[in-house]
Amino acid sequence: MNLIEEFNAYRSQMNEKILAEDNKVIKRIFNLDTNAFAEGSIDIKSKEMIGLACSMVLRCDDCVKYHLGKCYEAGLTKEQLFEVFSIATLIGGTIVIPHLRRATEYLETLENQ
Repeated sequence: MNLIEEFNAYRSQMNEKILAEDNKVIKRIFNLDTNAFAEGSIDIKSKEMIGLACSMVLRCDDCVKYHLGKCYEAGLTKEQLFEVFSIATLIGGTIVIPHLRRATEYLETLENQ
């Protein structure tokens, strides 16, 4: 199993377990997240770019992988993704560079799948 398959399988498995606990607050947070990234007055590509940049600045590798995958699915080019990376690194500072490295590795894996 490759990096992308492992990430997606783990994420799905754990989300199922979490949601099976039937906690109303957690279910509402998950639903809010789903609805926030749905098509609206802002298109999905833009929302995912925002999610990716914010995830990098907040230094959440799981979130970076998720939003990077969604950006890739939405058809963003490598050049566009690196613009998002550059904005996130500018805003977040050099502490974001390790996450930039892992994002670049994940992007390469997406491109080679």
